Order: sequence, then C-alpha cells, then structure tokens
Amino acid sequence: MITTTDKTALLNDRFLRALARQPVDRTPLWLMRQAGRYLPEYRATRAKAGDFLTLCKTPELAAEVTLQPIDRYRFDAAILFSDILTIPDAMGLGLHFTEGEGPAFRNPVRTADDIAQLPIPDPEVELRYVIDGVRACKSALANRVPLIGFAGSPWTLATYMIEGAGSKDFRHSKALRYGAPALLKALLDKLTESVALYLAAQAAAGADALMIFDTWGGALDQDGYRYFSLASMGRLVDRLAVLAPGVPVILFSKGCGQFLLELSGTGCAGLGVDWTTNIGDARHMVGGSVALQGNFDPAALFAPPATIRELVAKTLDDYGAAPGHIFNLGHGILTNTPVENVAALVEAVHELSPAYHAAAADEAA
Repeated sequence: MITTTDKTALLNDRFLRALARQPVDRTPLWLMRQAGRYLPEYRATRAKAGDFLTLCKTPELAAEVTLQPIDRYRFDAAILFSDILTIPDAMGLGLHFTEGEGPAFRNPVRTADDIAQLPIPDPEVELRYVIDGVRACKSALANRVPLIGFAGSPWTLATYMIEGAGSKDFRHSKALRYGAPALLKALLDKLTESVALYLAAQAAAGADALMIFDTWGGALDQDGYRYFSLASMGRLVDRLAVLAPGVPVILFSKGCGQFLLELSGTGCAGLGVDWTTNIGDARHMVGGSVALQGNFDPAALFAPPATIRELVAKTLDDYGAAPGHIFNLGHGILTNTPVENVAALVEAVHELSPAYHAAAADEAA
C-alpha cells in the first residue's frame, strides 16, 4: 500500500492511491494551474501582493493562493503556487515580468563561460521562500489533501535561459542543440542537479508528490527530444529516487504523446497526457505500468455545462475500468475560464466516475 503519507495521515489520499495504481472509490481530480487568474479570490490576493513575483516570494500569500481552489472546489490534491522559473532566477539571470509579455531574463545564457559561471542554488538559501511556501501550505492544508511540489524540466528551463524569454521558434536553443550539443548537455546536466536538489527540498518540507513540467519538449525533433529532454528527465527521476525516496514523481511532456512508453520507463509513478492524445490510447501504450493524468482540453471548459458533462463521461469511458487514472486537464486552465464551469467539471467527475471503480473492483474480485 502507499507509503508516502505514512509520516502524516491524510484525510483524503485518493490522489496518492491512484498515483500508486491502487483501488479508489472514484477518480481523483485536480487541475493544472488550478490556483490562478480564473479565480476572483486569486485576483484579489494578487492585487494585495502588488505584483506576481512578490506573490510567489511571500510564503503566506503563496499558501493562501494554493488553498483557494481547495476551499472552493472538492479537488483531491493541492499544487504549490509558484513559478517554473524560480531556479534560473536564483542563478542570477534577472527574472522580470512585463505586463502582457510574460517572463524575461536580463542575462540570457548562450556561451560556455555563461554556463560555467552558473551556480547551483541552495534550496534552503536562494530558494528558501519556495521551501517556506511548501511548509506554509502543509500547515494550512492540515492534511486535508496531498500537496504536489513541482519544477520545470531541465530542457524547458534551458529554453527560457537561452532565449531570454518565451519563444515561438527557439532559434538560440536549437542553435546549441545542433551546433554545440556538448554545451547544451553541460547546461542540462547543471540544471538536472539543480532541479533534483530543489524538488528534494520540497519533499523534505512536506510535498507528498513531485511533478516535472516539460512544457517545451514538443519543440524538439525526435532525436533531440530523446537525447536532451527525455534523458535529462530520466536522470532527474533517478536522482530523486536517492534524494527523496518514496515520493512519487509525475512527468508531463507537452506535445510528446508518441514518447509515453519511453517516458514510462524512467521510473516515474505517473505521466501527464495532453489533449492531443486519447487517454485510453495512452493507457494501452504504457500497459498499465504507470498512472496517467489528463487529457481534458482546457478550452472545453468554455463549453456549456451539459457538454462538459458529456466530455467528462467520454474521458472516463476512454480510460475504462482500471486503476491509475487521475482526472486533469491536458495543460493549464485558461484565464477567464468560468468558475461555474469548473464546478460542473468537478460535479461530473464525482458523480460519473464511481461506476468505473466499482466495475474494476468487480473484475478484480
């Protein structure tokens, strides 16, 4: 049975049981970016903080935002409110946010000297605000549901660091991928260790599960993906098995459904599935070796509640009567998503999913 919650008894451990592919009474549910701009209470807290970075770097406010969707909806897990670019920021790259343009770095990383000079941040020093945020979240949650810690994948972090901001063509990152692969590998190795230490510190502070967001894995060619992104995540999972033993890891590699079987071989406990891959096809692809979460299209939450219910029913039916399903979106929830439509999604999952688990129990018997 699950061991990750032995240190503190959770009132609702459905998410962790599903992640361990154990029987549950209904499909657990949480949403990527569930704490965010679609919630009016988030916007109020964001206004109180003054700016996004202050909100992220104030543990009490980060905990407040983390719990807002837990208080509003009956989600089965909370995910730490933070940002994937905390590590590059701690490396001294000058992270800043411009309204309407997203994150950017004042000091992009593109040369051997740039990479050699990058420090590996100490999570309890340069990233102490995140670790204190985990502690504040765990205290405020009072064991109601598990807490998920997270980080960006080494490749995804590297793209932001090399480009200096978000990108549509990743020209600087791909210039290294093709023209200086050893240099890119050196950066990824440094990031892999940095992410491993960071996530292990989140686990030590109380995170019950860890998630790695490979947002830009789909920007790579197949060989490049395997060598630079997938291999880095595999090394990261191996490192976490040593630094945070027993804490399950979920990998989410957007736009990379064709690699699910290879991702399942990394030793992770679960995989995220985006909306371009059918959840039933994903289940058959990995052969039940890992749990799966996703693949509900975030844009479908703008449909009428009746349509949302029909789509929930289809997703549950696609996965079928088998353990290891965590209901989630195929990517983060979109800004301006109607809060009442999220409620309709939650209600549909709660009402429709128990039948599948009853059927699975009957089959097991």
